Amino acid sequence: MSVPGNSWTANWGPVPLRLVVGLVFVVHGAQKLFVFGLGGAAGFMGKVGIPLPFLAAGVVTAVELLGGSALILGWGTRLAAALLAFDMLVAILVVKLGAGFVGGYEFELTLLGACLSLALMGAGPVSLRTVCSRRAGDTAG
Repeated sequence: MSVPGNSWTANWGPVPLRLVVGLVFVVHGAQKLFVFGLGGAAGFMGKVGIPLPFLAAGVVTAVELLGGSALILGWGTRLAAALLAFDMLVAILVVKLGAGFVGGYEFELTLLGACLSLALMGAGPVSLRTVCSRRAGDTAG
């Protein structure tokens, strides 16, 4: 009989979620940095009423790039996912809520739910952190 927490599906289940959600955030962070530029992202944030828009643009860009990368690698997943969930909560409340669900905040809400799940579950055993921990354990003994 298989132990639920140790099954192949339980081990690998978070991986597609981490990879896809991480990729979405990396691409959106890269878009802010390389397409719009921090000035363009800050300009948008200022228009929607976010205080300290240049600082906010830098923080959001860093959270999306670094947090998305952390999800992909499975390193610091809980913290990265919590920060990304907050990012999506602010996006929903400040920018998207008035547009309604369909064509409005449905995408951000989906990312919020995925990030909350990852913040609660963590990366799972198939992650860079686990690989590094095992290797450190092998060399320590």
